[in-house]
Amino acid sequence: MFASTLPFALLLALLLPAAASAETLTFSVRSFHKNQVDVAFYSQSRSHSWPGGDKVWVIKDYEVHDYRLNCNKGEKICYGAWVRGSSSSYWGAGRGGRQSCKSCCFTCNGGETPVINLR
Repeated sequence: MFASTLPFALLLALLLPAAASAETLTFSVRSFHKNQVDVAFYSQSRSHSWPGGDKVWVIKDYEVHDYRLNCNKGEKICYGAWVRGSSSSYWGAGRGGRQSCKSCCFTCNGGETPVINLR
């Protein structure tokens, strides 16, 4: 009986799309700006952002804040930060992830970033 179900199970495994492997990536961010700073994260691998929609996290102090993102293993994620109320003063990918950046992206791999200091 086992031999007759094996081809079906193999066929089913081949036909079903492989699910993306779930992981996390923790961004550690500290702002040294005198004003409040908004922070969001943008996937470069799919149409997704954290915290999502038009929402942002707000940094109101000089402490390190950790943002643990649920992501797909291997997914490239960039941070964007900007002075609240001003999209012209930004770090990383900026508001909406629209700016180019050289070192603001990290790979989802179950790890964490070094502390990102916004000056």
